[in-house]
Amino acid sequence: MELTILHLYPDCMSLYGEYANVAVLRRHLEAAGVSVAVETALFEDTPDFEHADFIYMGAGTERTQKAALSALLPHKEALKAAIDRGAAVLFTGSAMETLGISIVDAAGKTWPCLGLADFATVETDRRDPCDVVAHTPLWESAVVGFMNKCSVTEDAPPLFDRLSLGFGNEEDKGPEGYVNGNVFATHLTGPILVKNPDFTDFLIRRLFEAKGWELPEQLPVLPYEREAYAVTLKELTAR
Repeated sequence: MELTILHLYPDCMSLYGEYANVAVLRRHLEAAGVSVAVETALFEDTPDFEHADFIYMGAGTERTQKAALSALLPHKEALKAAIDRGAAVLFTGSAMETLGISIVDAAGKTWPCLGLADFATVETDRRDPCDVVAHTPLWESAVVGFMNKCSVTEDAPPLFDRLSLGFGNEEDKGPEGYVNGNVFATHLTGPILVKNPDFTDFLIRRLFEAKGWELPEQLPVLPYEREAYAVTLKELTAR
């Protein structure tokens, strides 16, 4: 069993250590018997979407987000074709906003985006750095994490239907993120898959399903990951 992960712009879109999401997903897949190749694409590269099974982009500053968007726009049809053939996508942090129709920045400039989703984002003068506890109908456990955004994203079918802690797409404790098929996005930043092993397992199940592979009876568990998740969840829910 072989699988390719494509990591977009890891030199500029890894503001909170998002590279760890790729690393932990790879470790879990390899522990499940999958041979994993990790390819990277920098701004000057043509991303190889044709052979990618999982496509990831992490968070950047407002400036590097626009640079990543400009680099990716010429390849949006190839990205769409990869999604249409079943590749899974995860965009976290400010990368999520590039999937939509547009971003209006703080100066009022409109940036056309990839148009792979119908939502639009408007940057605001309010920055919301906050811890997050989120809930999704896609798996049972809560998701823990952190976000630091200064934007409102409207009309996105949410990945998380509610937050018990944190700021959603449009309001405090409101729905957050975006999901459509095998495309997943959230404003949560940093190593979200490291912090949330059930999210990692969910993605692995989707990848196995897309490849037509039979799942092992039990997915691998890395040392201390579930203990660390339990401690974090307990601390955040105690607030």
